[in-house]
Amino acid sequence: MSGSREIRTKINSVKNTQKITRAMELVAASKMRKARDRMEHARPYAHYALNIIHHVVRASMEYMHPYFQTREVKSVGMVIIATDRGLCGGLNINLFKEVLKSIKHYQQQKIEMDLCLIGLKAESFFKRLKGVNVVSVANFHGGDTFASITGAVSVMIKAFDENKIDSLLLFSNKFVNTIKQKPTRNQLLPIVKPEKVSQVDEGSVSGHWDYLYEPDAKYVLDVLLVRYIESQVYRGVVENLACEQAARMLAMKNATDNAGEIIDSLKLQYNKARQAMITQELAEIVSGAAAV
Repeated sequence: MSGSREIRTKINSVKNTQKITRAMELVAASKMRKARDRMEHARPYAHYALNIIHHVVRASMEYMHPYFQTREVKSVGMVIIATDRGLCGGLNINLFKEVLKSIKHYQQQKIEMDLCLIGLKAESFFKRLKGVNVVSVANFHGGDTFASITGAVSVMIKAFDENKIDSLLLFSNKFVNTIKQKPTRNQLLPIVKPEKVSQVDEGSVSGHWDYLYEPDAKYVLDVLLVRYIESQVYRGVVENLACEQAARMLAMKNATDNAGEIIDSLKLQYNKARQAMITQELAEIVSGAAAV
């Protein structure tokens, strides 16, 4: 009797867990729709900002901005965008593996690394890592995502301006679809000329040419390039938020399905234990009747 009672307790416990995971799945689905809307609004701005920078870098500029100049890499800055919370499958782990590959590569070349960590999971993981220097941290608890990351990213931009770092990389998750999220690595600084250009675009900007800047090239490019970097980081943040909710929704769905399978297995054990108990009682009754 005690065995069947324990199984019933386990069944009730798993059912309660299943209710929680089901509720978390629905909440994640609702948040994912909002996060996707935010991501789709941010993508066009970041895309057009990138196109503008690619046009500028292909021009024959009279003033060469420092952000376009390649240096000998002695120190690298990394902006790593992760989540504040867990329970989102392997989203953060897959991204951290990609970051660790780059860290190992730079450590072998004895190149110093400064990290800007966005998200509590990135902070808790990389603050324990040896051989890297965490210079700025941001999370999403402040509410205004853009305002919370601007200060952390500006520290890295200032470090590049002061020649403390020679390259700035961005690591984040790209939202492919609800099921697939892909860890990505992009170089923010220095800005390099794109290798592939469409034939139409190449024909429209071929030859020796430059833009006319007002009031002057330095002022315009200083403002434009900082805004470009912020837009790329912001795009990475909103895409990572959409990836987080999609991954959590899928993880909670899998957890709910697994709980259902466990319940079915426990019910089978319960029925077997109950049948064995009934059989034992019948055997005792029959044995007692035969003895009389």
